[in-house]
Amino acid sequence: MPKALPVIDVSGPICCDSVSAAPMNDAAALELALRLKALADPVRLKLVSILLTDNGDGVCTCDLATGVDLAESTVSYHLGQLRKTGMVVSERRGMNVYYRARAESLDALRGVLDPNCCR
Repeated sequence: MPKALPVIDVSGPICCDSVSAAPMNDAAALELALRLKALADPVRLKLVSILLTDNGDGVCTCDLATGVDLAESTVSYHLGQLRKTGMVVSERRGMNVYYRARAESLDALRGVLDPNCCR
């Protein structure tokens, strides 16, 4: 069984410089690893892709479930993992929950991985 990573709050903006700027310390490496772990699932990547292409006020869990061909409860679990890392935000509207991607969090992650990406 794989070793579980410790639980830390990674919902805020990513704190580190580019991985090529200098060797990472343990805390920065752990923070980055937890975010990457949240994205390291095909369903979550597909959900983020759907949310990033949405131009409106978010996408309902029911529509996301249809988009990835899974049960709403399964989609909610995956979205919860992405929410914990600050990559998506949710808003309850009546009986439904709507999600939006936090593009700034994903852009920050991209900047940490590729120092030449956002110049």
